Amino acid sequence: MPYASGRVIHDADAHIMEVPGFLADHLEARYRAVVTDETLFPRRDGFHSRLQEAERAGGETFDDSQIMLAKNWSALGSWRKQDRTRSVDLLGFASQLMFTTALLNFSNLLESGKDHDLAYAVARAHTRHMVDFCSVDRRLLPTGYVPLLEFERTAKAAREAIEMGAKALLIPSRCPDDHSTSHIAFDPLWAMAQEAGLPIVFHVGGGGTLLEKAYFNNGLPPVPDFHGGDDNFKSIDYMAIGYPPMKALTALIVDRVLDRFPALKFGVIEQGASWVPGWMRNMDSAHNAFYKNEERLQKMSLRPSEFVKRQVRVTPYPHEDTGWIIANSGDTVCLFSSDYPHVEGGRNPIKRFETSMQIAGTTEAQKQRFYCDNFVDLMGAGLAPELRQAA
Repeated sequence: MPYASGRVIHDADAHIMEVPGFLADHLEARYRAVVTDETLFPRRDGFHSRLQEAERAGGETFDDSQIMLAKNWSALGSWRKQDRTRSVDLLGFASQLMFTTALLNFSNLLESGKDHDLAYAVARAHTRHMVDFCSVDRRLLPTGYVPLLEFERTAKAAREAIEMGAKALLIPSRCPDDHSTSHIAFDPLWAMAQEAGLPIVFHVGGGGTLLEKAYFNNGLPPVPDFHGGDDNFKSIDYMAIGYPPMKALTALIVDRVLDRFPALKFGVIEQGASWVPGWMRNMDSAHNAFYKNEERLQKMSLRPSEFVKRQVRVTPYPHEDTGWIIANSGDTVCLFSSDYPHVEGGRNPIKRFETSMQIAGTTEAQKQRFYCDNFVDLMGAGLAPELRQAA
């Protein structure tokens, strides 16, 4: 029996675990010497042995009962696309919105650099890579990366990503150095996504440095991250994980991007959701406080929180109180996600979500929206007709 059974569940966050050499297959030749395996995989001690071990355990030798227990490169279909269909069958999800692993942070670093040619080239390579991996199964929905460095080139990158077959456009939540995410010159990007019926999504890793490094110089021994190392976030900078999408979306809402493009949906993926109810209420408070002096607020057709309910979809972490978040943000906002095959997704996210929703008294109709309908609404035309009908 598949892991997810008994109801239609769409997975709003799943990943590819890239291996050394993957980018060279998709990056234009003149940039390959700049973006190397050493850049993307700086810690390679034992990497190949782990990969060989994963290969021996993969494919036909994989134990189906381990589908939610094996993680990262050891997980079925995590890095070898030929195995991904079987992994989705075992997982039982109706679809998976697919993200990179290696390029999530690297793409953001490129955004802060001066080599715009390289940034847009890596964005194209990212999208080729995602589309190629996902080509084995229609249930796999590839994301296309779109930098926000230059207005005209951003519109071109979005067009290329859509033409390549991306089902969602991934942009950084980190504000560009010289202009706002909500700059009116990005209207062609929003118009293109709305016309194509595809969402704009943010993902963890695209928000830049969460906290100043000085916060970790506290005179105490180093603290390990979630994986036992020091590359990922820890409890203190985890608390700031919602800040980048919160700031980006506030600008998009207040500067009336969502008002001008009412059919455009935004997804906030793997950045938690406990911050959402307070953020919604705080935006409404700001709307009240500054309404008399800001014409943009006076022109808004809805209150800020109502735009969130209409157009923004967010994935809670399994460890959060999802039932409380749904009760305080509205039925339309939250999405299920597994984070497969990353460790952070846990071994049984459905159970943890169910426990929280049971305590909160979440209704069956609200659960249907959480597991299925809100994702269908987010993805729009990015979801194949037969998958939409499954809802």
